[in-house]
Amino acid sequence: MTTEGDTSVERGAERSPEVPQASPEEAAKDEAGAAGHGAEPRGKRSAEGEATFLVAIAEAMWEEMERDDSVFLMGQDIGVYGGAFKVTEGFLDRFGPERVMDTPICEETIIGTAIGAALAGMRPIAELQYADFIANGFDELVNVAGKHHYRVGERVPLVVRGPSGGGVRASSFHSQNPEPWFAHTPGLKVVVPAFPTDAKGLLKAAVRDDNPVVFFEHKWIYRRIRETVPDDPDFTVPIGRADVKREGVDVSVISYGAMVHKALEAASDLEDSGISVEVLDLRTIWPLDTAAILRTVEKTGRAVVLYESHRAFGVGAEVSAVLAEDGFDLLDAPVVRLAPPNVPVPFSPPLEDAYLPQVEDIVEAVDKLSKW
Repeated sequence: MTTEGDTSVERGAERSPEVPQASPEEAAKDEAGAAGHGAEPRGKRSAEGEATFLVAIAEAMWEEMERDDSVFLMGQDIGVYGGAFKVTEGFLDRFGPERVMDTPICEETIIGTAIGAALAGMRPIAELQYADFIANGFDELVNVAGKHHYRVGERVPLVVRGPSGGGVRASSFHSQNPEPWFAHTPGLKVVVPAFPTDAKGLLKAAVRDDNPVVFFEHKWIYRRIRETVPDDPDFTVPIGRADVKREGVDVSVISYGAMVHKALEAASDLEDSGISVEVLDLRTIWPLDTAAILRTVEKTGRAVVLYESHRAFGVGAEVSAVLAEDGFDLLDAPVVRLAPPNVPVPFSPPLEDAYLPQVEDIVEAVDKLSKW
């Protein structure tokens, strides 16, 4: 893996303590859009300058395409239709079909072509309509993109974007969290942001990185979470650096993606009970910010590791191992993991709610751990 460039400097990323969320009516409308069916137009920033996750992703790609002619997009329905989630709406008109390329429904071809373009000096951003179908391009991504620099010393600067995650009633073929597959692969960087600012800054950093980056975007967040996002075209967020989203002293909740928002909601509820929760957002799965993990547990002495990928052999298992091997003397209680069981994501809403960790589950786990 080559070294990340100096362009990844975090600036202007301050956010207000209260991150606006969609109203219940807006959230109900978002269910269909989050599943990619009948999605509303992407929209724009609010009058106050707030952007949704979707808008932040679109801004990141637009700015990088304006900055660097070698950046181009490819994927299913991203041109004329504007993407299943409308992220690339308007891109075809601005950048033309040579830089906004509609592809067949063939993920191995999309990723393989992106690898070839990267080796030829381009910086492709390949969009997979759903992250679940990244499995069809597994060989190209794992055995070619991930290993190519090690084998021959050539750069492979590409980004593979994948809408991932559950909670949107999209069933087992459109709700998976495949990030552990790729975090296990040498040569790939894996990013899973939770906030619009982080999504924009990390995606811009990924485009500029000389390594292949797998960039997962949780569908539940797309239209629900809004915040003021920097409009500086040079703004990036460093890959491989976690971020404390809420300070606390009693228990640390370590998470990423959509689960960060449930952790923050649980932390707010627990404050009324006198329990101070620190929430650490990993943001990047690989490289993993082990120093930040150890720092938060050194502060609180207790850790709940919360994640949406399957419990067994998941990201939380690695975080727990880091704490056991390098932070055992920092712990005042056993590490607790909250994650779904190793079964397919249910389609039934009550079953999916039971499958995914909920706010009340986090509250119960933290409350129990705080009394240890």
